Amino acid sequence: GRYIMIKVKFYGTRGSISVCGPKFQEFGGNTTCIQITDMKTNRIGIFDAGTGIRDLGNDLVASGHEQDQIFIVFTHFHWDHIQGFPFFTKAYDPKQKINIFTMGKGKNNDEIKGLFTTLMQSEYFPVPFDKMGASFEFMHPDVLSGIFGPLQVKITANRHNHPGGAYGYRIEREGKVLVFCTDIEHGDEIDQNVVELCKDADLLIHDAQYTSEELKVKKGWGHSSYEQAIQVAEMAGVKQLAITHHDPDHDDEFLLGMEKQCQERFPNCVLAREKMEIEIK
Repeated sequence: GRYIMIKVKFYGTRGSISVCGPKFQEFGGNTTCIQITDMKTNRIGIFDAGTGIRDLGNDLVASGHEQDQIFIVFTHFHWDHIQGFPFFTKAYDPKQKINIFTMGKGKNNDEIKGLFTTLMQSEYFPVPFDKMGASFEFMHPDVLSGIFGPLQVKITANRHNHPGGAYGYRIEREGKVLVFCTDIEHGDEIDQNVVELCKDADLLIHDAQYTSEELKVKKGWGHSSYEQAIQVAEMAGVKQLAITHHDPDHDDEFLLGMEKQCQERFPNCVLAREKMEIEIK
């Protein structure tokens, strides 16, 4: 067995709004949140704070996981990627330092902090942001690549097409590559910058909220089709593809059917399920 370098755990695989019910058990109903663990150091990092971050935080507490600082990397700040944040247990721990991390140009730290204070203003939530307890730092490097934080991973970002903008992230650690690319609308042609970001990735996590048919009437909504996700994986030569950001109207039966179709074309492909773990060796 080769050594596991990075472990990815999905805590939320749903797009737009969380869903609940018997038809949504297998793939889960929570919105976007992913935990990555550096298996050498047992340090975790988090992508996005959709409703899935609540369970993630509870699991960290239950397992007794301690880490001086936690990075939460945001692709963008639409509702379904931030709405779990007020329910993240670690944010109420006075001993915890949390780095809110987003890359690229366009917003400064104060503006990003403003998003969180607004999210938790008294009309919307009983606890104001600055009374949560943890100490927060807003990190917004004005570069698109670098080595950040104690995880010692190289992060490269690419701004892609989504209403209001969103970022795809490439994480590199000792030659292993994970790419997280959600909330992306390619348009009529596959975005070559995205293909470049995904080049030779060990694991690509890519948005496919729509079928090709649905995409025709959802132009401008900021998402991809299953076919496009697979095209990116093929063009970039990725080893494994995990498709996420499932539409709230797509139930288990539908997604299982889609997964079969996707695997016929790209065998090493899976539709992400809540609590699923993928190891990068």
